[in-house]
Amino acid sequence: MGSMSNVPAASALPRRDQIRKEAARLFAARGFLGVGVDEIGKAVGISGPGLYRHFAGKDAMLADLLIGISERLLEEGRRRAGEAAGDAGAAGAPDALDALIGGHVEFALDDRDLITLHDRELLHLKEEDRRRVRRLQRGYVELWVEVVREAFPPLADPAEEPVARAAVHAVFGLLNSTPHSLGPNVAHGERTGLPRDGMAALLHGLAQGAFAAAAAQAAGRASAA
Repeated sequence: MGSMSNVPAASALPRRDQIRKEAARLFAARGFLGVGVDEIGKAVGISGPGLYRHFAGKDAMLADLLIGISERLLEEGRRRAGEAAGDAGAAGAPDALDALIGGHVEFALDDRDLITLHDRELLHLKEEDRRRVRRLQRGYVELWVEVVREAFPPLADPAEEPVARAAVHAVFGLLNSTPHSLGPNVAHGERTGLPRDGMAALLHGLAQGAFAAAAAQAAGRASAA
């Protein structure tokens, strides 16, 4: 299955994608307001003014990054869930959820700069762009809530919908914590106690465990009623 990552090496990327990659790295490291156009240009080997052939300015770069990852998460999530479930309908929901978790784990491990940007720089978007990001995010959350409730029947009860939604947000918080749990820059020498595959497996298992725990609590409430 395809990855949602921004990675190959910058030199192998088209110039516009090089700019995206370096802008994300610099914005994440020093903040949107702390980075100038000339610095981004230097990072990709062109003059600052040369960037304007690709983006209208810093604001446009930030919007492109945050809208772009929100679109990719939603589109890729729908694709993964649909392919995993196949023609099985609700019976394929556990596989669909597994695929959703796997895709988001890939994103969390490979696009850590974008997680940092979203957490810290969303307020710098123009209002129209910020609303667009929020709309895409709501669609992504709804996709997960639907699949989780199909995968865990105790959460399908209408009274348990808020529990399923809270569990989805909690899992996002867990998975998106990787910029902190892996250190500020693993690629530049920061050490982590787990290799990437080990961290991916851990995050995947923790996410599944969180949903299973929410479902077990819902089942307990149903049996006690």
